[in-house]
Amino acid sequence: MVEISERMECLYSGSVEQHGESYRIEVPQNEMQNGSVVAGETYRVAILSTEQTGEESNSPSQSSSNTSESTTQSPPVEQGDKRTLTIESVGDQGDGIAKVERGYVVIVPGARPDDEVEVEIQNARENVAFAEVIETTSSTADEEA
Repeated sequence: MVEISERMECLYSGSVEQHGESYRIEVPQNEMQNGSVVAGETYRVAILSTEQTGEESNSPSQSSSNTSESTTQSPPVEQGDKRTLTIESVGDQGDGIAKVERGYVVIVPGARPDDEVEVEIQNARENVAFAEVIETTSSTADEEA
């Protein structure tokens, strides 16, 4: 399992393309629109192999259209799903971060580490979902009081 930093701004799948003597990774437009990434800023980028499970392969011999079809898995959550999650960490923007199946990240605004919350998924993307707290089952604030 891959360790995900608390400082992560966004997570998505993309391809590396050659442009002259350099290479580029395209950032999806929705990451720019939701403010996760700002044009002109400098970011650290982590490149993860898609061969982690042994089922997926992203070898150079495959065409890019074939690669995207063979490595795409649907998210383990869908909009409207209700889940009970334990918040593992807080991102740079103060949102709670939880992980579900396959290390899939769920961002929960207003939640704190170790909070156990019932959430409703508001927006599910390929590699990250955004959820709203319906109920807090247990909270670090309860323990501090």
